[in-house]
Amino acid sequence: MLNQLKPGFLMMVVMTVLTGLIYPAVITGIAQVAFRDKANGSLIVSNGQIVGSRLLGQGFSKPEYFHSRPSAAGAGYDPTSSAGTNLGPTSAKLVNGTINTDDKGKESVAFDGIKTRLVHYCLDNDIPYESSAPLEQFRDAHGNLDDVKLIKAFGDAKAPLTFRATMSVPADAVTTSASGLDPDISPRNAELQAGRVAKARGVSVEQVQTLVRQHTQGRSLGILGEPRVNVLELNLALDQQFARK
Repeated sequence: MLNQLKPGFLMMVVMTVLTGLIYPAVITGIAQVAFRDKANGSLIVSNGQIVGSRLLGQGFSKPEYFHSRPSAAGAGYDPTSSAGTNLGPTSAKLVNGTINTDDKGKESVAFDGIKTRLVHYCLDNDIPYESSAPLEQFRDAHGNLDDVKLIKAFGDAKAPLTFRATMSVPADAVTTSASGLDPDISPRNAELQAGRVAKARGVSVEQVQTLVRQHTQGRSLGILGEPRVNVLELNLALDQQFARK
């Protein structure tokens, strides 16, 4: 019995040392020497502080910054809850959005939907649009758009609100990625936001567009993926070259 167990036990010890200790140590050492930045998470450091990763998206809402792609990961860009919406193109929830009503009857946005995002994108970036009803009637007492009212109007079975941009808006401006953590936007998305950013910073649109072109990455290996702009790196470059006003 012991003669049969001994070889198995020794093999387990040897394989544990080889695959559990030596192999990970060697691979970690090679990664730290040859690919230190990538092995440590592609972190971005600004003024001595880690501000994020080139691989993970962040939310930006101020007008002087380029805004990231919408996120469905947790409350947004949550790396512990990476996920997409898993909603199909015919989903009314995806297109119109949905609302929640709590025990006290207070309504809130459960999912904003593509149409609501499009409204905000057009207004934020001065993109011309056509609407079947004046958007002023969907503002709250402070003058801000009330998304609950918008979602109800879009989902109205009798006379739904129709809204469309009169120029092409890229899909990544109003849809989430599969991971919810996409750190990049398309060059077209950045181009449409350039006017707002330039106005907020008191510089010319051409200056901002030049910076966008400088931070536009081509297809990987020339054939894989699409051209893209890393939002965090672009916004850091904005702060360095054009101080916020």
